[in-house]
Amino acid sequence: MKKKFIFLFCILFVLLTNSSANAQVLCKKSAQLMGGRFEISIVAQDSITAQKSIDDIIAEISRIEYLISDWITTTQISQVNQNAGIQPVKVDTEVFELTKRALHFSKVTDGAFDISFAAMDRIWKFDESMTEMPSPEAIQKSVEKVGYQKIVLDSVNSTVFLKEKGMKIGFGALGEGYATHKCREMMLAKGIQSGLINATGDISSWGTQPNGEPWKVGITNPFKKQKIVKIVGLTNGAITTSGSYEKFVIFNGKRYSHIINPKTGYPATGLCSVTIIGPNAETANSLSTSAMVLGKEKALPFLKNYPQYDFYIITDKGKSIQSKNFKTYILKK
Repeated sequence: MKKKFIFLFCILFVLLTNSSANAQVLCKKSAQLMGGRFEISIVAQDSITAQKSIDDIIAEISRIEYLISDWITTTQISQVNQNAGIQPVKVDTEVFELTKRALHFSKVTDGAFDISFAAMDRIWKFDESMTEMPSPEAIQKSVEKVGYQKIVLDSVNSTVFLKEKGMKIGFGALGEGYATHKCREMMLAKGIQSGLINATGDISSWGTQPNGEPWKVGITNPFKKQKIVKIVGLTNGAITTSGSYEKFVIFNGKRYSHIINPKTGYPATGLCSVTIIGPNAETANSLSTSAMVLGKEKALPFLKNYPQYDFYIITDKGKSIQSKNFKTYILKK
């Protein structure tokens, strides 16, 4: 079991409304969950309610982790992987539907996004240890077990079957986006009207900060990581960013991202950063990851199929491209 590191602080705000004082508490915690850092902010009438809400969120994320994580051997997804080429595995409806949605994006992107990416050999190294590109033969071999077409879903029996031994499915950051969205819905159902959950860059928000302002999220400059290119305001929605600026290698003047095209085995090139804003963090993550792999020419027409989601793209050459409505989210620095 992963050790969960949790840090908490609460701030008391007093809002004056119609000459009466209404106290609101903003509580924050950070925790290591699902292999990444989650930062949780909750606004409530008192610190006990806020802390209880954060604890409920952490419990819910942990529950999801122990259903879908492919690195924990006892999860339903790990059992699906362990039975690849052997037999179908019955899973909970929640897991089945998440797999079904991920498979949908695998199909509409023609494998640029592929839920079976988990079977890829990790031949690319982004820790400065790689001095030359892998051979074409090694790259081709690395994706031999990848192929969403070999995943069989049985909705009647709620089973998932991988046709070939050695195949694996995994959700990666998509699972984190799903978890933040699920927790947002849970909090709204419990009457918590404002909060933000940041899962290493996959963010779900609702309501406003105690001062009435929207939640503020910065988009990193991929060429100067200590700087912000845009600040956007969120009230009820999600934002995700996929980018090559954290982990990449350069060979012969060309940047190769840590985001690998599961169809070819080669890293994504052409785009440095793709930010998506929309109603659901799970879908936003699918779109940002897919766009990074598809590249500029294919990503733009692809993203236009999802009018509820706006985008801000930065190319390897530093050019920015944004959807028509993205400007409505931009705040002054």
